[in-house]
Amino acid sequence: MTKREDEERLERLKQIVSRLPHKPGSYQFYDDTKTIIYVGKAKDLKARVSSYFHTEVDRFKTKVLVSKIQDISYTVVNTEEDALLLENSLIKKYSPRYNVLLKDGKTYPSICVTNEYFPRIFKTRTINKKWGTYYGPYSHLGSMYAVLDIIKELYHPRTCRQPITKEGVETGKYKVCLDYHIKKCMGPCMGKQSWEDYQKNIAKAKEILKGNTRQILRELKDEMLRLSEELRFEVAEEVKRKYFALDSFVSKSEVVSHTINKVDVFSIISDEKTAYINYLHVSNGSINQSFTIEYKKRLNETDEELLQLGIVELRERFGSDAKEVIVPMEMQETLGQVTFTVPKLGDKKTLLELSMMNCKQYKFDRLKQAEKLNPEQKQVRLMKELQEKLHLPSLPYHIECFDNSNISGTDAVAACVVFKKMKPSKSDYKRYNIKTVEGPDDYASMKEVVGRRYQRLIQEQQPLPDLIVADGGKGQMEVIRQVIQDELGLDIPIAGLAKDNRHRTNELLYGFPPMSIQLKTDSELFHVLTQLQDEVHRFAIEFHRNKRSKHALESELDGIKGIGPKTRDELLNELKSVRRIRETDVETLSEIIGRAKAEIVYRHFHKTET
Repeated sequence: MTKREDEERLERLKQIVSRLPHKPGSYQFYDDTKTIIYVGKAKDLKARVSSYFHTEVDRFKTKVLVSKIQDISYTVVNTEEDALLLENSLIKKYSPRYNVLLKDGKTYPSICVTNEYFPRIFKTRTINKKWGTYYGPYSHLGSMYAVLDIIKELYHPRTCRQPITKEGVETGKYKVCLDYHIKKCMGPCMGKQSWEDYQKNIAKAKEILKGNTRQILRELKDEMLRLSEELRFEVAEEVKRKYFALDSFVSKSEVVSHTINKVDVFSIISDEKTAYINYLHVSNGSINQSFTIEYKKRLNETDEELLQLGIVELRERFGSDAKEVIVPMEMQETLGQVTFTVPKLGDKKTLLELSMMNCKQYKFDRLKQAEKLNPEQKQVRLMKELQEKLHLPSLPYHIECFDNSNISGTDAVAACVVFKKMKPSKSDYKRYNIKTVEGPDDYASMKEVVGRRYQRLIQEQQPLPDLIVADGGKGQMEVIRQVIQDELGLDIPIAGLAKDNRHRTNELLYGFPPMSIQLKTDSELFHVLTQLQDEVHRFAIEFHRNKRSKHALESELDGIKGIGPKTRDELLNELKSVRRIRETDVETLSEIIGRAKAEIVYRHFHKTET
């Protein structure tokens, strides 16, 4: 599209906008193929749609959307609530490209109560409202099975799949199955349970599925007392069993307060790309429904905008008519006769916190699921988390960590380990013999090694790390800073991992002067940093041990007059250790290095045996 054509397009769209009314409604944007690419709502259509064409619009995604618009249509409604409902239905119908994408968890199961002559109750993932009434979906399978179990225990709905008709029962067409004999079914197929009694049980089961357990408990208690007064103790005992079974089930449910009845609770958490909205329904103080949906953002929508959309979607899906909705923020738009409450204290605040906890858990589960399919996603997430914690200018893709090792200054060595994408890159590990430091001086040793490391990288034009980590506290960090910034003039972020008096990593330090960075010790990022510190410590100690062992071997064998390095290596390659060389007889040694040298070695180790 040429510049002139684009100007003509914008002028034509502004003409349409100029004719829009100052009334609530829904608006639709179309592309050049007459496809709806965005659906929005507004309490003032003209003001809202005009905002897309202001020159000061600076959001990139909004500019992209505006560049695709070829036509605009709108629908005027009476109230803001109607505009919200219309927007929701149009988004679901057309799935516009630039609207949030609802990931609604259609794979979650529901409970179906069929429309049959003798209804069945079972779980299903297929929704067909011609078959019956559906309750759910249930995102927590344990809750669903608990409800099914209590219904089966109290009311024994049939589990067989054969189509039972009134005529078939009257003509004796059916036979009872095993469930009848083990008292799991009352035998309605053979008339052993009347149709009226069976329907009464199904009605009560539906009340439990709706969450009206308190009402059922009251009815059971009244029936139990009535039967006792009529001296029908055996029947009263059976009702009493049902009462205590249901009461036990209710007591295991999440109960806040019996004064809270028919309340919806919503919470939201979001990041740059995704929002998660959790829904709880509370009836008679018990939570009988919990569900979380996920929205993929398209145009940097605010939490309030997404929460409004989620409230309409979930209340419609679960058929809720609750007059009070608990939310985490003030809502600008109304929703019919619904009252929005932002609690500060008490049971309602507890409910909101519970909803938020479910929201966070759902996000965490989704993240774990995605990371199993794409392991690199976890590494990127950890790099971003570390970048945010330390306010780094770029992702810490390449991290290097240093440590020293010596015993009273002898055989002093140092090690550098490299992590790339939060994983060890062992091919890049480096070992260093300390050359310029006498005695046990960790700071001087660190200064020497860091200087040698980065002077060489600069000379060879090798990539520098995104972050340097010192295995130690403020002193080691300052030594590294002196080398990196003062001597080499480099701008590389420096952090430190300090340990407590029990030699356990307990804090991450950053900045000059170093400040402690808040980091949970059970977090994944803390575990990775601890792994980094343990790895450099292991690598340094391993190198130090090898050097000491080699030094010990060399001093033992090199002290034998007449035995050179070649002979020494032949013996070590064959016998592996000085101890085995010492214990070997002359004949065996002769086979390895010849008779003359074998006698020299044997006499050296057996001087006192003469």
